[in-house]
Amino acid sequence: MVADPTHGSSPTPGLRLSTLAVTAGRPDKTPDAPFNTPITMAATYVAGGDVEYGRYGNPTWTALEDALGALEGGRCLTFASGLAAVATVLDLVGADAKVVVPRHAYTGTIMQLADLEARGRLRAELVDVTDTEAMVAACADAALVWLESPTNPALEVADIATITAAAHEAGAYVVVDNTFATPLLQRPLEHDVDLVVHSATKYLAGHSDVQMGAILTRDDELHAVLKGRRDLVGAIPGPFEAWLTLRGLRTLHLRVERAQANAQELVRRLGEHPALSEVRYPGFGGIVSIVLAQGEMAADLLCRKTRLWVHATSLGGVESTLERRRRWKSEAATIPDGLVRLSVGVEDVEDLWDDLRAALDGCVG
Repeated sequence: MVADPTHGSSPTPGLRLSTLAVTAGRPDKTPDAPFNTPITMAATYVAGGDVEYGRYGNPTWTALEDALGALEGGRCLTFASGLAAVATVLDLVGADAKVVVPRHAYTGTIMQLADLEARGRLRAELVDVTDTEAMVAACADAALVWLESPTNPALEVADIATITAAAHEAGAYVVVDNTFATPLLQRPLEHDVDLVVHSATKYLAGHSDVQMGAILTRDDELHAVLKGRRDLVGAIPGPFEAWLTLRGLRTLHLRVERAQANAQELVRRLGEHPALSEVRYPGFGGIVSIVLAQGEMAADLLCRKTRLWVHATSLGGVESTLERRRRWKSEAATIPDGLVRLSVGVEDVEDLWDDLRAALDGCVG
């Protein structure tokens, strides 16, 4: 499901998602109360309350979790990084159980699965997420079905509702990594998904200065189990990082709306450039993947020639970045050598186009 980032419905009656991004997780409006939730720097709490120790809770985390939970429509737990959130979910999979995962997905997730499989902890089956029949068939003996939609970096879209129904019929849990779409454009929990994962480092924080992860669920039992795992292994976020992420969340709707508008305009222009053999875009969001007709060398040249676009591996910030994904040995071999992932930022689209076009002009064979 794709929602308008300004006018989407919300789980809080009477408030739209753009309003929730600004208002959720605020302190009570009492006289002389701070307008924003303060940073609580505490490792130890006075005994007799609900927290007791800094590994078990923090008011700054709670404010962020309340806000993100309101946007996704579930209960939230925050983590030290996106990969810490991924690891916490995978840690729940029983010995020798099967995990179904898209063949194209975030390399950190794929690498974690490969490591666990190599150590005999679980079995991973990689499937083309666009082949719904194959995904449904793979669910038959799975314990966990992991989805990305759109996938990173191929930008493939999954039939989340159909795959989730098949997984549940087989007794499997379903997780959706919603980092690319954000809850403004897609809310998987509305499709009966069990868990949603975010690398909050990306769009949610939005300024390339925080590492943070999150897991959301509507299942109170799952929430309790996951919190128990977080408490035990200590994969907790720092209070300052949580505060920065919440601060970034306040402008999420503005940033997503602008990045998406820029991306859609760039896609329209990129389709006519002779240096490209393919432009991949799912129709929403701020991530675009392009394939250089001349392959790997042209893609590397493009990444060196831009002046405004920054050559960097992360995404989802206010600034525009680009990267040839196969420069990483861990990237799937089925990703074209000449594929460059663009994370479109909020700069003026004409400046973005002028820089990108000039660099692409130098890549025409």
